[in-house]
Amino acid sequence: MDEAARRHNEKMKRIKAARDRMMQDKTEEKGLIIVHTGAGKGKSSSGFGMIMRCIAHRMPCAVVQFIKGTWQTGERQLLEEKFADECRFFVSGEGFTWETQDRDRDIAAARHGWELAKAQIRDPAIRFVLLDEINIALRYDYLDIEEVVDVLLTEKPPMTHVCLTGRNAKQELIEAADLVTEMSLIKHPFRDGIKAQQGVEF
Repeated sequence: MDEAARRHNEKMKRIKAARDRMMQDKTEEKGLIIVHTGAGKGKSSSGFGMIMRCIAHRMPCAVVQFIKGTWQTGERQLLEEKFADECRFFVSGEGFTWETQDRDRDIAAARHGWELAKAQIRDPAIRFVLLDEINIALRYDYLDIEEVVDVLLTEKPPMTHVCLTGRNAKQELIEAADLVTEMSLIKHPFRDGIKAQQGVEF
């Protein structure tokens, strides 16, 4: 073994020992409140990635989709056609708020979605609930943030994970969450006149 390889080997041994020590006291398990927010792409994509993991682990799951109701997305098509027994899929929105241009209708759709969401969260058979784009409904005050946080903190079964996606997550939700990721926008093809691409955005 040459000197560079020996130094690398020693460094990796130290890292492994430090990781092993760190993992010794990480023994608790719990259902997480997860928030994906920020201006960058990938919030819903990451949530649906976790849905696929749950299906692979035979963990019953559910999706309640706010706002994007008119989109025929690939994830919705796949889950409804191939995994309907493993994942319940609900759509409550009628499209982005600037498309409906009817606040009362948007509020009614969001509240209907929230009723569906509460039923999935409270169901002990469901292990993971994705509330896709709920942060948009919260941002426009279509839903009461205090009620949403209260349900998550007091009514969610101990081992159920709930993931909430969308830009501009409210501070109350961030404070209540166990895991918060902010997607940062660095570059996006939309700025160069390229429309949403199948397989990438939907």
